[in-house]
Amino acid sequence: MTIATFIFKNALRNKRRALLSVSSVAASLFLLVTLQVALREMTLPPESLGAALRVAVRNKISITSPLPARQRQIIEKVPGVEGVTPFTWFGGKYKGEQGMSFAQFAIDPHALGTVFTDAKMAPEGFQTFNEKKDSCVIGHVTAEKYGLKPGDRFVLDSTVYPGSLTFTVAGIYSGTPDDRNMLFRQDYLDDSIGAPGYVGMWWLKVRTPAEMPAVLDAVNKAFANTSAEVRAESERAFQLSFISMWGNVRVLVASISTVVVFTLVLVTASTMSMAIRERFRELAILKALGFRRRELFAFILAESFGLAAAGALLGVGGAYVFFTYGDITKMTHGIFLTFEVTPRIIGFSSVIAAALGIVSAIAPSISVARMSVVNGLKTLD
Repeated sequence: MTIATFIFKNALRNKRRALLSVSSVAASLFLLVTLQVALREMTLPPESLGAALRVAVRNKISITSPLPARQRQIIEKVPGVEGVTPFTWFGGKYKGEQGMSFAQFAIDPHALGTVFTDAKMAPEGFQTFNEKKDSCVIGHVTAEKYGLKPGDRFVLDSTVYPGSLTFTVAGIYSGTPDDRNMLFRQDYLDDSIGAPGYVGMWWLKVRTPAEMPAVLDAVNKAFANTSAEVRAESERAFQLSFISMWGNVRVLVASISTVVVFTLVLVTASTMSMAIRERFRELAILKALGFRRRELFAFILAESFGLAAAGALLGVGGAYVFFTYGDITKMTHGIFLTFEVTPRIIGFSSVIAAALGIVSAIAPSISVARMSVVNGLKTLD
């Protein structure tokens, strides 16, 4: 019998306990990977190719406070600005749903070609959107979810404005960081139940990245000391500021992850201590045969590390396969569009598993080191 075979047989001596130990490590690491990926997706939203050129302009007091429509004429004259569109939240509920499963924004009908250039759609969709006032365009994720196609009509009941609006689907777009939204015309909102003269916020397209700082500064100064001061920021900065409204998500996820790891260490260390305690007589015989403390420690460490590695392979590997090849959009009902298990997260979880194997072997190794051959041989199996 080789040393490797000896360690393997010892690890599987109690197959039920070994299976439960590996399963607990796998389940805990699967949860840890899920938490880390969810944190990454929430705090690092995806960016599009056009994000570096887009600017969000909102009310300086609050994002919920409207801005006067007359600001557009001033913004369009700022050097470096290539396109401007209003961006007004509608807050509509689809077919009596309790909540809003997708967002709806009123924009300038020409904005898809000048500001949101990453939105890809059939040419007839752009033409219909520009010509028909009650038309809208929908992201392909939402269109697939509700079975909507060009030419379909539906009604949205607004939670912001008094009443509802009927829309006709002009086209289905894709290619943006978030293909769940619905975009319709600001003039349709104004003429129907909106508040003419006001918009939710502005989105701008800057000519070149080099002009971005100057545009931000010019827009902020243009409305300084007015009744509607604004805050202009890049799309990336706006995304991060919007996420910060959720509270300190990092602390929450870090706290849960810490509890998961701590509990896992306690369970695994207890299991290893129990397994080694049952083999005190065998280890005493090995001592009597001339095996040194560091060799016995290597046996225990290899067994502990092996169980942790098996759990990591199942937990981390299973999470990678599940989230990489599974349809995360359907599984989360559109909350997450992507759920990427990055090499960094895999490495972090693997390090946790390796540390778990080492820590779990410390207490049993100390007990074996302190054990005398005589006392060990007196131990009952």
